[in-house]
Amino acid sequence: MRPFDTLFMSLGAIVSNKLRSVLTLVGIVAGVASIIGVMTGISVIQGTMEREMSVLGAQTFQVQKWPAGGFHSDEARRRAMRRPALTLAHAGAIQEQAESVDIVGSELWDFGFVAEYRGEETNANLSIVGGTPEYSINNTHYVALGRNISAMDVRSGAKVAVIGHAIGEKLFPFVDPSGREIRLDGRKYKVVGVFEEKKSAFGGQFDNYVLIPITTFTNTYGLVDRNGFSRSVNITVRAKTPALIRDAIEETRQVLRRERNVKPGEEDNFDFFNSESLITQFNQMSRGVKLAGFVIGIIALVVAGIGIMNIMLVAVTERTREIGIRKALGARPEDILTQFLLEAVILCNIGGVVGVLAGYGLGNLVSVFTHFQMSVPLRYAALGLGFCSAVGIGFGLLPAVRASRLHPIDALRYE
Repeated sequence: MRPFDTLFMSLGAIVSNKLRSVLTLVGIVAGVASIIGVMTGISVIQGTMEREMSVLGAQTFQVQKWPAGGFHSDEARRRAMRRPALTLAHAGAIQEQAESVDIVGSELWDFGFVAEYRGEETNANLSIVGGTPEYSINNTHYVALGRNISAMDVRSGAKVAVIGHAIGEKLFPFVDPSGREIRLDGRKYKVVGVFEEKKSAFGGQFDNYVLIPITTFTNTYGLVDRNGFSRSVNITVRAKTPALIRDAIEETRQVLRRERNVKPGEEDNFDFFNSESLITQFNQMSRGVKLAGFVIGIIALVVAGIGIMNIMLVAVTERTREIGIRKALGARPEDILTQFLLEAVILCNIGGVVGVLAGYGLGNLVSVFTHFQMSVPLRYAALGLGFCSAVGIGFGLLPAVRASRLHPIDALRYE
């Protein structure tokens, strides 16, 4: 029998038994949709995370006292707290001594403040960052209106501020904020610029903070925070080229070890991170969720496969006389085997296509209610359809073998 004839007969059998085919499809659709839905949802979140973690750019990294990935134990927290603070002097040493380094910026942060202008107030959730002029370029958050803080502002400790886009919309909905005075934490500052809009899908503070000169920050809030801990400067460092970022990190490490008197053999008492390391760290954390989703989907497909096998065994029983007639007319056992296997594989892949579409829809539901960007990871569609074919062959084989081994005389006598 020609392959086309076998395929045509398989499709005819599927169409002629609509209810049985639909019942068979339900399990496959559920299994594939669960795999694709979980994987797509993770891809949506992961893609957004990677875009937002790329804030430092390809050739910039940050040095800070605290581990970027948080604390894995109480002992790790205690060790980090014992580290000495990073200072502006350390930033200056990096700029002077590291040959692969282009730009070095410094930042100090504090949280939970209110800005006010002519009776209009923001919520009490603003962040204040004391920074140097390099803040904007190293964090890829550029000034859209007015100007950035300058080196002169830093040297003189000027009471000037660059405000986030959301703050500008709240306090100055109809006027240019440049040159106007706001009250920030009860103190007067002259607005010299407004950052470009940079929304966070996770409700972050990209548009909800104020940049002031770092000297103004230390003059106002001191070098000890409200909890009694020494403030530690976050140092942002840009390599001369993206290719030199590893050299720049190593040179910065050696400079800081010398400046902080870290002895040979002792671990660094500071931490590095850049966009690549943050993305790698997030991918490692999400690996377990991906694995769990994949395992759940596989279990669902196995359960669906068992259902397919049972339904196909019933189909063999129902079509025993048909099989006997075909064999009496010359059909070979391998033709019967191929037909039933094709029916199982086609059914599974029809369910797989429906499951893929449903999974993409379910996985992208998160983007409907958030600022996340939709994602359609085609590799998971190929993976899902591949598993469908495997399930069809694996669980359709027993019914197909049983059908191919029926004796034509016994099959024709079957009532």
